[in-house]
Amino acid sequence: MRLSRYFLPVLKENPAEAQIVSHRLMLRAGMIKQAAAGIYSWLPLGFKVLRKIENIVHEEQARAGHIPIQMPILQSADLWRESGRYEAYGEEMLRMKDRHGRDMLYTPTAEELVTDIFRAHVGSYKDLPLTLYQIQWKFRDEIRPRFGVMRGREFYMKDGYNFDLTQEDALHAYNRHLVSYLRTYERMGLQAIPMRADSGPIGGDDTHEFLVLAETGESEVFYDSQITDLKFGDREIDYDDRAACQAVLEEFTSRYARTDETHDEAKFSEVPEERRRTARGIEVGQIFYFGTKYSDAMGATVTDDSGNQVPVHMGSHGIGVSRLLGAIIEASHDDKGIIWPEGVTPFHCGIVNLKQGDEEADGACQALYDSLTALGLDPLYDDRNERAGAKFATMDLIGLPWRITVGPRGLKNGVVELTSRRTGESEELPPEEAVKRVAAIYAGR
Repeated sequence: MRLSRYFLPVLKENPAEAQIVSHRLMLRAGMIKQAAAGIYSWLPLGFKVLRKIENIVHEEQARAGHIPIQMPILQSADLWRESGRYEAYGEEMLRMKDRHGRDMLYTPTAEELVTDIFRAHVGSYKDLPLTLYQIQWKFRDEIRPRFGVMRGREFYMKDGYNFDLTQEDALHAYNRHLVSYLRTYERMGLQAIPMRADSGPIGGDDTHEFLVLAETGESEVFYDSQITDLKFGDREIDYDDRAACQAVLEEFTSRYARTDETHDEAKFSEVPEERRRTARGIEVGQIFYFGTKYSDAMGATVTDDSGNQVPVHMGSHGIGVSRLLGAIIEASHDDKGIIWPEGVTPFHCGIVNLKQGDEEADGACQALYDSLTALGLDPLYDDRNERAGAKFATMDLIGLPWRITVGPRGLKNGVVELTSRRTGESEELPPEEAVKRVAAIYAGR
């Protein structure tokens, strides 16, 4: 993409309404624009990153054997009355009536709706296990929306639901999701720590939140510092292997890590003092096992191998797709702007022409652009007739991981400059070598 043809409404000044880094940088980088309190339009750069995150979530859900569906944004209140949650959920639920006077609601979560789908179409244990998921816009009417996409009223979320014959089967689904989420977050350049948490209005006794450590996190967290040394890495896990999934769960949850809602000071004191840590965390996902809570209430049963009707065991699993943008920025930025991890960057690298209109510089930039594009990469070419300082400031603000700088002086020596946004280190290379280096960085991603 040529920047002269792109819609990138960057701001030079910090917006007064932005209280945290991610909100400020998303507004300044032209990623979002507020439409109403806690509701945002996603502009091209923000939308591009949102899709990158969504695609990673889809790929890892498919790897785990989960099946995508799409449910409606509006739901009938009757389903929620069946489960008993319609009145219990609170004022965060946006309630309304349609033109016929029927009670409706804007989806905050979809346990009831997916249970209704299940009970209508699944009747035998032979159809289990089954996990369905969707990525969809949700709405919760926060009393005080703030922090941009971190605590908005409208948000984009992956919500998944497993149906299993037994508690043992459902707990394997729980473990499988934990493994899947660890891989998902690491692909985005994040370390998301699973922490014992409170189930809230979803219900159930078994639940873990995934939190990214950040000074602006809304939750106070307590953890053993050894947990931050754990990495999922590129290990291959057979998701049908119960022992392997259980081993990963034990590895990542055996050390103390809890949110303030479930913090146990007595247990925390058992951690060696030098390893006890208190920090702030940003929730980016949560997994639940809640047994037969919804299947009992809504009659979601199957025939087991003895011919008996039994309620299915269920769990739900969420990832805050839009919230992840804010979390990534909170975890990866400096005083110049965003620093995108390679896995979610909107463009793979930037090309900066130091002398737009110079025939040799223009030709070299176009050749770089064509070569990168031919390799399946997506470069952003700053071809504007702007000062070099303004071009560098824009590239630093929007946070592309790699920048190739082209100028007449370097071209006389047959080189361009390849710069890492994260480290600031630069290297002079022949143009074709710079292309190879960038292509190698993204190989296999």
